[in-house]
Amino acid sequence: MTQLLDFAEVVERFDPVLGIEVHVELGTKTKMFDGAPNEFGGVPNAHVTPSSLGLPGSLPVLNRKAVEYAVRIGLALNCTIAESCRFARKNYFYPDLTKNFQTSQHDEPIAFDGWVDVRLDDGEVVRVEIERAHMEEDAGKNSHVGGNGRIQGADYSLVDYNRAGVPLVEIVTRPIPNTGGRAPEVAAAYVKTLRDIFRALEVSEARMERGNVRADINLSLRETPESPLGIRTETKNVNSFAAIEQAVVYEMRRQGAILSAGGSITQETRHFHDEDGTTSPGREKSDADDYRYFPEPDLVPVAPPREWIEEIRASLPELPHAKRERLQAEWGLSDLELRDLVSAQTLDVVERTVLAGASPAAARKWWMGLIIRYCNEQGIALEDAPVTPEDVAELDRLVESGRLNDKLARQALEGTLAGEGTPAEVAAERGLEIVSDDSALEKAVDDAMAAHPDVVDKIRGGKVQAAGALVGAVMKATRGQADAAKVREIIMARV
Repeated sequence: MTQLLDFAEVVERFDPVLGIEVHVELGTKTKMFDGAPNEFGGVPNAHVTPSSLGLPGSLPVLNRKAVEYAVRIGLALNCTIAESCRFARKNYFYPDLTKNFQTSQHDEPIAFDGWVDVRLDDGEVVRVEIERAHMEEDAGKNSHVGGNGRIQGADYSLVDYNRAGVPLVEIVTRPIPNTGGRAPEVAAAYVKTLRDIFRALEVSEARMERGNVRADINLSLRETPESPLGIRTETKNVNSFAAIEQAVVYEMRRQGAILSAGGSITQETRHFHDEDGTTSPGREKSDADDYRYFPEPDLVPVAPPREWIEEIRASLPELPHAKRERLQAEWGLSDLELRDLVSAQTLDVVERTVLAGASPAAARKWWMGLIIRYCNEQGIALEDAPVTPEDVAELDRLVESGRLNDKLARQALEGTLAGEGTPAEVAAERGLEIVSDDSALEKAVDDAMAAHPDVVDKIRGGKVQAAGALVGAVMKATRGQADAAKVREIIMARV
């Protein structure tokens, strides 16, 4: 059984140092070096060409849009864009790479020397320095059959090359020191910050559950901040924010126990296990020399024109941090309200709803309430909810116009989530709209007053608040579809 040191003791005795490598799949129509479609899923091995499969005689052709997306990412991360860069062959054997090498960038990345500010939940800002952002291709996907679904103990493995050749940008940090006990939080917040930037730039769907964004978490411990860096481990392909925090906590506790017992850390890759938050050994970590990098002979160097770089810079959208500050001021949100929107990943969809005509308060209410609960119950991502910002804005207009009250609006939205149509269509089909016809309301009030003469006497005796009982009776009789304010007016006129 793996020995673990208490987390608080690890923080007291050691200084953790993070290093994070984030891979983002770019949302281009085709792959990095060939014309195969860049689409998620599909029949295995259908989205391939001879180049995707690394067949002899096939040659790569660079995807210009992927280069543009890489430049956009580099600029958003305050990097310098290389005047000239080139691809290299990273040599290693694994079944998901049929040609036995990955086309990547080694000593000449397209972007380098950048930084990004990461804001933690309590407002503290941590600046993370970016060493490089380079272009490369993704590998295929292995599926291990039998056993527990991992390569160890599997009966056999299958390979799907649909993902092989998908454009990637890998972003590598410099060592991130001085995080102490907040190292797990910093790691997750950093990856979340990048995910939000990718989405704002529209270079990727950045859906972690689909593997669009994957993080390799490097961690080492040293005795003091002045000590040399310790030996690191690299936990590979962690693809959720909770898992990132868990991986950092586990590795800190595991390494802390080893070092406290006088042992030494093995430099290796490790696998994260979602079911229990642990990591297990992968392979001893290779150094750059082990990959025998050499320049890719089938691709010329990439030299993006300076004018093109400046055009891309000018086209960059408002980045997430600036947008949050602006929306907080425009909508009058407290820090807690803003943090809730960001944590729930609803800020963008609420903004689109406001742009579609809803009030900020109404947009927040519906997305943060009924809709997000529906998604949690169904186990789906918010972007997959069967409701649009335009639907929610339409619902708000129905409420503001007096055609629906809050209770009826909820029923209309439930119908939209159930696939019955837009809120207006559901309201019409279900007969949900508020009864505001004077004659119908007057009859309902007369019936209620006749049924409750004691309440009428109380109102006439000066107990005006007793009118609520009559309003309730009318609302019940009309199945909640009466205009409560108008009902009260009629009651008070009658007594």
